[in-house]
Amino acid sequence: MSARPVPPGAVPAQVTVQRPGVAAQQADWLADEVPVALVVDGVSQAVMLATPADLEDFALGFALTEGWIARADELYAVEPRHTSAGIELQLELAASRRWALRERRRALAGRTGCGLCGVDSLAQVERPLAPVMAPASQPGALARAMHGLAQRQPLNALTGATHAAAWCGLDGSVQLVREDIGRHNALDKLVGAMARAGVDARGGFVAITSRASFEMVHKAASAGVGLLAAVSAPTARAVHTAAGCGLALAGFVRGDDAVFYTAPGVQVPPCKEAA
Repeated sequence: MSARPVPPGAVPAQVTVQRPGVAAQQADWLADEVPVALVVDGVSQAVMLATPADLEDFALGFALTEGWIARADELYAVEPRHTSAGIELQLELAASRRWALRERRRALAGRTGCGLCGVDSLAQVERPLAPVMAPASQPGALARAMHGLAQRQPLNALTGATHAAAWCGLDGSVQLVREDIGRHNALDKLVGAMARAGVDARGGFVAITSRASFEMVHKAASAGVGLLAAVSAPTARAVHTAAGCGLALAGFVRGDDAVFYTAPGVQVPPCKEAA
């Protein structure tokens, strides 16, 4: 039987495994972590540490979920360029979108960024979200999705170091999966793959192997997804963001168990104002 192919993003390593009374050297695999710059018109718009696989999906998904473009056809081309410092993704955008990015950078020149992905100022954190509609998934769909997702993570199976995001049908069947060291990157890659495949985001849901942070909810809703299922907990801001746009948010999806924080009929208390 031939060995399984090594998935992109895995690099070999020699390690010492120590157990009670025994220490031995053996071959192992690590998940690669590379600086990836998204560049428009020669200007770096964002730099992320990412797994160097499915980078065209990443560029498209990031551009969509961060509001750089509104439709997939506004990204004309992605040209990866490998440098000594990392990978540059040269994005060719529609003229109107290039102009909007240039104006944003000019308006924010000299300010200190707040640290969120693709965000230059606090005012950009909560970009308005169009309403989404929670789909009527079939009984057992979330459990089926998480089980299927666990079986389709070759990079994580090899390295134990990556997150994954999956697009699932309403019956829980896993249809697309993307992996990355970063949970946000995995979701961006999935959104890009969905856009490239012409997937209707109203016809299923997304399952993720991480907690549901604000950014995960915001990115999912930006892509038109109506249900986000996470293996771990959401944050308070994620719950209120989901409630505000109509996204159904499920956490602690493990086996047949799940906790719905937002969904039709679930009451979400008002968010406390910051002091």
